[in-house]
Amino acid sequence: MAARTTRSLAGWDPFREFSALQDRMHRLFQDTFGDDFGFGIQETGATEFTPAADVYEGDHDLELRVEIPGVNEQDFAISIEDNVLTVKGERRQDKTEKSENFLRQERPYGKFSRSFALPSSVDPEHVNADYVSGVLHIRLAKRAEARPKQIKINFGQKALRGESKAA
Repeated sequence: MAARTTRSLAGWDPFREFSALQDRMHRLFQDTFGDDFGFGIQETGATEFTPAADVYEGDHDLELRVEIPGVNEQDFAISIEDNVLTVKGERRQDKTEKSENFLRQERPYGKFSRSFALPSSVDPEHVNADYVSGVLHIRLAKRAEARPKQIKINFGQKALRGESKAA
């Protein structure tokens, strides 16, 4: 009996569970409010989408990488307000292509917005953003007091005599 429980836990994928929950919530909102509630097709024929993002933490900074290929420089903005970083923009569809010519269209177009709550260790005054190969890299420096510190270790007789000074 214990082996069966262990196997079922080993095969459990929490991300699959979250994805299934997200799908159910999406269907609930569509059934309740319809497509005009902001989750579906807008008047222009564009859809709202959520770009994928990765967050990395280093010793001296926090980095967000937001995947938004095909967005022009003037079509997105980054702001920080009340310790929340927000990336907004719009990926526009090429107007020269007619929708009836598409055999399949999977890339989302339209407005997007992502917000990230920033930890208190981040210094909002020191932010750098670069857009390279369709990925927006946002680096936020950590406050000096939040950075890891190296502690000197005294060894042997020096430590026993109390020659070490408290920092």
